Amino acid sequence: MTSTVENSMTLEEQIIQDRRYLHQNPELGFDLPNTQHFIQRRLDEIGIDHKPCGKVPDEVRKKYARAGFAEQENCTGVIATIGSGSPCILLRADMDALPIEEEVESEFKSTKPGLMHACGHDSHVAMLLGAAQILKDQEAELQGTVKLFFQPGEEWGYGSKLMIDDGALENPKVDAAFGIHIMPDQEAGTLSVTKGTITQAMDSYIVDIKGYGGHSSQPHKTIDANMILNQLYTSLNLLMTRESDPKQNVTFSVGSMSGGTVTNVIPERAILSGNMRSFDQATRDHLCERIPEMIEHVVKAWRGEYTITEFHTPTTYNDPDFVDQISGSLETVMGSENMVDLGAINGSEDFSYISQSVPSAFVILGTGKEGEAPVHNPRMVQDESIFKYGAELHAKVAMDWLKGQHK
Repeated sequence: MTSTVENSMTLEEQIIQDRRYLHQNPELGFDLPNTQHFIQRRLDEIGIDHKPCGKVPDEVRKKYARAGFAEQENCTGVIATIGSGSPCILLRADMDALPIEEEVESEFKSTKPGLMHACGHDSHVAMLLGAAQILKDQEAELQGTVKLFFQPGEEWGYGSKLMIDDGALENPKVDAAFGIHIMPDQEAGTLSVTKGTITQAMDSYIVDIKGYGGHSSQPHKTIDANMILNQLYTSLNLLMTRESDPKQNVTFSVGSMSGGTVTNVIPERAILSGNMRSFDQATRDHLCERIPEMIEHVVKAWRGEYTITEFHTPTTYNDPDFVDQISGSLETVMGSENMVDLGAINGSEDFSYISQSVPSAFVILGTGKEGEAPVHNPRMVQDESIFKYGAELHAKVAMDWLKGQHK
């Protein structure tokens, strides 16, 4: 029998080729028709059954449009299965890009102006396709089902939820899940594994403030939306300092404020957009209750009106028992000397919706070195020789875990 390690080595050229094609052809958001078609074609070539997955409800589409995202009606996820029966383990790859102009010159530079795979989702897809080939080659040895979960919209914080709501965790029912994220400023070939909470929750608020405009010389005849905006900015930032334990590592940042056009007109409308990041669930629950209350009281205190558009992405949780179950597989692929625990990540991930539903593990694969350009940077690069290990990790974890459930 050929080992999965040997198989992944023979696939290295294909994995890199797949990644480079996706890197050249980035797409944004939930609706990634070319990326979906590419994945479906590659699965057909491997001989794996698949189906589209994901729907965008009208209220979700409208909410993202109000927030300034492109209005998209389709969610172009792909679900594929290898093997049959119980148990079932899910392997996940996200596949959307970012609105960033790439500054790295290469033969596979993005061909889409203003779009770039600056978070490694192109490599995530390529690694999972590589794992798909390994697993298909050894399908007869699988003691259960492997479900491949290719999802759009991670950068919008909701793509996995759209697929889950469309039944992605059922038929067959998923019993555990595994995901990998690359990190270009982590030493190439190291794997960070952390038990417990691994990413922050993100709770975003876009507040559309409505006042009553007028002449700047007659403020008493107006309801100044900009002044309300300023008061709200201060109050929300102060809320974190008074009502969260400093040990809980909570941040609130206002990323965008707008209102008015010229100096001598008090504007009728202003918009504030901000988000909170947190790890602790009790702290998050309290502040998610208090933020809308603060908005209500500040705006109404100055006689304004408002609407709120909210987005909520929970924390990603690495189930300690599941991590223990797969740790031997991870070490077999990477070597114990390359296993590290770099702790939780100050960022959010919509793998969180999966991890809140089934026992999960989300690990971080180094593809560069400290000091290199990080994710979401226009100069981000990766060591492509590491991708074969990502494919091997997916395949080894799936095969070994399925086998272990029958002991």
